[in-house]
Amino acid sequence: SRRARVRRPAMAAALASRRCLRWTRCALPFSSSAAAPPPAAPALDEKYDAAKAVAGASPPPSHADRHRHGLATTERAGGLLRLSTEVVDKRGTDLLHDPWYNKGMHFSQRERDRLGLRGLLPPRQMSFEGQERRFRNDFDKTTSQLQRWKKLRSLLERNETLYYKIVSENIKEIAPIIYTPTVGEACVRYSELFRRPRGLYFSAHDVDDFPAITHNWPAEDVDVIVVTDGSRVLGLGDLGIQGIGVCIGKLDLYVAGAGIPPSRVLPCVLDVGTNNEELRNDWKYVGLHQPRLEGDAYLRVVDAFMAAVYNRWPNCLVQFEDFQPRHALTLLNRYRADCLTFNDDIQGTAGVALAGVLAALRALGQTSDDIISQRIVFAGAGSAGMGVASMLVQAMAQRLGGGKGGKEAGAATRAARRNIYLIDQDGLIATSREGIPDEQMQLARDDMEDGLPLAEVIRRVRPTILMGLSGAGKIFDAECLEAMGESCERPIIMPMSNPTSRAECSAEEAFRATDGRCIFASGSPFPDPQMEYNGQPVVANQGNNMYLFPGVGLGALASNAQIVSDAMLLAAARKLAELAPEEGLSQGRIFPHIEDIRYISQEIAVVVALCAIREGVAAGGRGLKDLALQSMTEDDMRLRVRSMQWEPAYRPFVQKE
Repeated sequence: SRRARVRRPAMAAALASRRCLRWTRCALPFSSSAAAPPPAAPALDEKYDAAKAVAGASPPPSHADRHRHGLATTERAGGLLRLSTEVVDKRGTDLLHDPWYNKGMHFSQRERDRLGLRGLLPPRQMSFEGQERRFRNDFDKTTSQLQRWKKLRSLLERNETLYYKIVSENIKEIAPIIYTPTVGEACVRYSELFRRPRGLYFSAHDVDDFPAITHNWPAEDVDVIVVTDGSRVLGLGDLGIQGIGVCIGKLDLYVAGAGIPPSRVLPCVLDVGTNNEELRNDWKYVGLHQPRLEGDAYLRVVDAFMAAVYNRWPNCLVQFEDFQPRHALTLLNRYRADCLTFNDDIQGTAGVALAGVLAALRALGQTSDDIISQRIVFAGAGSAGMGVASMLVQAMAQRLGGGKGGKEAGAATRAARRNIYLIDQDGLIATSREGIPDEQMQLARDDMEDGLPLAEVIRRVRPTILMGLSGAGKIFDAECLEAMGESCERPIIMPMSNPTSRAECSAEEAFRATDGRCIFASGSPFPDPQMEYNGQPVVANQGNNMYLFPGVGLGALASNAQIVSDAMLLAAARKLAELAPEEGLSQGRIFPHIEDIRYISQEIAVVVALCAIREGVAAGGRGLKDLALQSMTEDDMRLRVRSMQWEPAYRPFVQKE
């Protein structure tokens, strides 16, 4: 078992209270009377056995079938057809005003009678499909992406089930609205657009009351928390409390992409002030009008938050989002050994970038072993850039024999670092530079001059891969891109900065400069240029973090992992690379179709959970005993993961007496 290494008294008290939680639901036969009490909910391990008997061990054969597995499906047990049923403690207008339960005009006539809704709704009952059609009729008339974001937010605040069904079925169209790039504009205007709170707001003025604040949240169980301090939102700078918009968007993708129940996710923001004077002088700004806390005062707020949430929800996953670089890595290292937590900007981006590189090597007719021969130039040495560089070094070191540990590991890591060239705003980082952090010094060059500009580094090194994680738009200019085109036959160019305005170059610019030969992937979406290479249209891939983090979270929950280890993230990245469709590689398509995100998350969750078991950081629970967890096969884990995925479907309601 993992040795506890709790270094802070406040955290020790919270972590000592960890306990196993269960996901359960109530079920009623179709023939039951509405007044009859529901039978006891089956434990998850019993539902797992039933699901295994029904579904079999092989993955669902088609995209449509993948959406039929989950808590919303009917089951046949004991000769009776069962339907999952919700027991609610609300009725009347209270029920209609609660987006977790509201079905709008879909409530059946019997439900309207037993829940006190008769006369509170128009008499017609509308089907799920009719509600979708009604929403789309209005939504499709809107051309502004921000206005579309507002319409989706409005729907989410009225009817969560309908919202997530529409998002899940139209993920390729809607993801750029609820997440990058449109969510960036929504965050900038958050105070102006604010109508109704969503999530928990932890103010620095309330730090002693953080435990009480967690108990103000109505959900007894929370599985995933996404938290920000708003200090570096999507490359847009310090937006303060307004950064919670990104947390909401990320959790929407957890629900739509991984099937985490929406009632078990929680967006949070730490309001420690803002250094954005424009916001502090804006009367509409809804956060604290004060400069940011720093030093020990800042860490006290974050420590209090972590202690409070783990005291209330000891098995939840906490994802850090959009923290400024000088805090992001510090906080990750502060908590990652003791808590189930990870930083998506650092580790999620790194995993997606590694997956893109491995799949690109496949497209070039190479194997994952060939990663050790790549020459990689990084434009950007902040937390995201260092995270990607670190994961690529780990992947290379493993191929060089570093997985054996001991002296071999150290030698392999040092050899892998020689393939990295790190550039910040002052140019190439060399060992002669003074005052650079330790993590940058490990990658600093001792064979080149400090401060060389990007284009000169490309000409000298002749890299095979160019990574952009600077957050500075358009630094991959024509000179740099043309130099990449001369460095090798098919360069890999990955401007990963978000949002679109901060991308290092566009797809059009990269393909034009390389005569269509490059393999391209960006953090924000770009249209496919109207070009061909070898008689096939080129593809502008989007290396979206949503490919990875929902599956990582689901896998951690399925195994009840106590931490998110580097090995779990490496396993996720390799699986994502494997999922790139073979038929698209010749076009340079290096990521799977985003429409299959539920299946992608499921497969990533399986390898993440199995890796957690192998590493000894999985604790069982959630309806499964430790011994059963240790003996699970890949097919067993796949069925367990499916059984945990929520589906957006209406369930019959009965009122709690």
